[in-house]
Amino acid sequence: QVQLVESGGGLVQAGGSLRLSCAASARTFSSYAMGWFRQVPGKEREFVAAISWSGGMTVYADSVKGRFTITRDNNKNTLYLQMDSLRPEDTAVYYCAAQAATGAGVFMRVYEYHYWGQGTQVTVSS
Repeated sequence: QVQLVESGGGLVQAGGSLRLSCAASARTFSSYAMGWFRQVPGKEREFVAAISWSGGMTVYADSVKGRFTITRDNNKNTLYLQMDSLRPEDTAVYYCAAQAATGAGVFMRVYEYHYWGQGTQVTVSS
């Protein structure tokens, strides 16, 4: 069982930056592939970024590529999402997710993840 707690959300002006963190309870954090997703009311949860268990492989949604960076610190059991050049359309609740990695891959689909955090609100004003 893995417990995930996101933090770092808030209100920021367009063009600004935020860094989200996701603290994991598992001592075997390094064995989990991780991802960030986001959701707005009335819409499905959508993929943002993912990282392999080692951190050696990452993938991004086209909408955030070049603006967001996903990283992890396996010594601190923490996942990060650096968000730069934020836009109003980035406004959403952001969730981190963990997948009991069966290989060295990255995962982009909601159903591929086993554990989810409670979410943190990010609001970007225009």
